[in-house]
Amino acid sequence: MQQREEKQLEASVESLISRVAHVKNALHSFIYKLENEYDRLTWPSVLDNFALLSGQLNTINKLLKNEKTPSYRSQVIIPLLLSPDRDDDLAKLTEQRVPVFSHEIVPDYLRTKPDPEVEEQEKQLSAEAARIGPEMAQKQIQTLNKLCSGLLEKLNNPRDEREAETAALRQNKPSFNPTDTNALVGAVAFGKGLSKCRPPGPVAPGLPGQGPMMSGGPTLQQVTIGGGSGQQPSMGGPVPQQQQGQPGKMPSSIKTNIKSASGSMHPYNR
Repeated sequence: MQQREEKQLEASVESLISRVAHVKNALHSFIYKLENEYDRLTWPSVLDNFALLSGQLNTINKLLKNEKTPSYRSQVIIPLLLSPDRDDDLAKLTEQRVPVFSHEIVPDYLRTKPDPEVEEQEKQLSAEAARIGPEMAQKQIQTLNKLCSGLLEKLNNPRDEREAETAALRQNKPSFNPTDTNALVGAVAFGKGLSKCRPPGPVAPGLPGQGPMMSGGPTLQQVTIGGGSGQQPSMGGPVPQQQQGQPGKMPSSIKTNIKSASGSMHPYNR
């Protein structure tokens, strides 16, 4: 009985190895076409290669589900010899993919479960999926379908229509602020919103013969107004500060001189 089971196991393993070899050859051929014959490759040929691979994988699944095939889950593979040295026979069997059967690669090649990190990520995804209720899941599905439908419509639209829509959006979108523009024009043209106070700082005294306001016209100089009515104004001196509570009064001679000077400065009176 035991020998019969061993023979069935060997026969099923050989059949499985043969089927896997066919899948490998088909994959090699398809990859070679994609890398070297991509310029002559047509879409029907690509579909034919996919159909061939799909049929071979379905055959392997039927072989594994067959009643005569022994259960591989009950079989245990135990490494009898681990060595850091190169094994030529192993390299030949694996087509130079596994030249060494050491402690480093055994956990990866004989692993029957995913990596711990992958298992943790799967648990997190499963927990998040369990927390989402049916109503929330349906809303997310509808939102995703809406986004996909909009994207498909944009992709199916002709290029000219997309360019026209983009140009219309650019034209309708304002590139300036009308309020700021009006405030700037009013400030430059009419002085609207500008401060009327003079900047702080001393005024440089005018010297005789310097800085005529207009060519050929007289210059204005600072005058000193004395406290008495009979005192003549002195030219070029500082102007005394007026006393608090007393309004300043300009003598008639000073008014006449300023009036005549301002009249002679006008361009039509020269």
